[in-house]
Amino acid sequence: MKKLGKIDTITKEYMKDPVIFADMFNKFLYHGKQVINPDNLIEMDSTEIVVPYGEGKAGVPAQKYRDVLKLMMTDGNIAYCILGCEDQSRVHYAMPVKNMFYDSMQFARQVTKAAKSHRQEKGNKPSSDEFLSGFYKTDRLIPVVTLVIYWGPDRWDGPLTLKEMYAAADDAVIQYVPDYNINLIAPEQMTDDEIKEFRTSLKEVMLYIKYSKDKNKLQIVTQSDESFQNLDRQAAEVINVTTNSKLKYPEGKEKIDMCLALEEMRMDSKIEGAVETCKNFNMTFEKTIRYISDHLMFHYSRPKTK
Repeated sequence: MKKLGKIDTITKEYMKDPVIFADMFNKFLYHGKQVINPDNLIEMDSTEIVVPYGEGKAGVPAQKYRDVLKLMMTDGNIAYCILGCEDQSRVHYAMPVKNMFYDSMQFARQVTKAAKSHRQEKGNKPSSDEFLSGFYKTDRLIPVVTLVIYWGPDRWDGPLTLKEMYAAADDAVIQYVPDYNINLIAPEQMTDDEIKEFRTSLKEVMLYIKYSKDKNKLQIVTQSDESFQNLDRQAAEVINVTTNSKLKYPEGKEKIDMCLALEEMRMDSKIEGAVETCKNFNMTFEKTIRYISDHLMFHYSRPKTK
């Protein structure tokens, strides 16, 4: 649980960056076209308040927290829509219910805010129906788009719709039950061309996660793209924690050469394996050092052939 908490903290901080956040939604909504301007995003309170009623109709307030929630404004400083993201390091098999709850609470908050605003207004007299609901006939809701980001290298095998979660029932019933779809970003289920629609370090992060379980393919991908040689530190930390790569890079350095970090990680793994082999053969410390030097360090330091 401690490891999952670290993953959630690092990915959440990464997605809070308005440039990264805008890039994620520009890719998902507009296939990479730069429509959402990071400067037009406003951080929102990610806390949702819900009051379920228990015995005796006593209200018991509870808090639910979205990972990141931002209000998208138009250039004319008018609220256009609300964008939210949920970071998942593991598959959540009730994700449609979880997201539907968040979206419903956001809409309920808008209705409550509209009703409060009308009560404070003077002049316009509402109809009896408008007075009852607090939401006037001319009122409109701000759309909410929630995006699930799965940071794992495996396929998302959870439900994508609410209907997938229902118990078996005949079509006459199912056609009238409500549905809800989740919007999913999962690296393993994206093509390389789709991932390359990202314009920020999200491209490198998603590519690395996608191929993190295939060492040969990962090496080809990272070495063929020069952007991996100059990656933002925060993106490198997201890669490290989500893939458990155990990459090492200099403290305080803001740009990371992922190709070099990968090579050093592989060498560390080989050295650990060599030491274990020497232990199994009861070799002395001096012979172990000589073995590593002769069989590993030479291959590591020699220049690569073109």
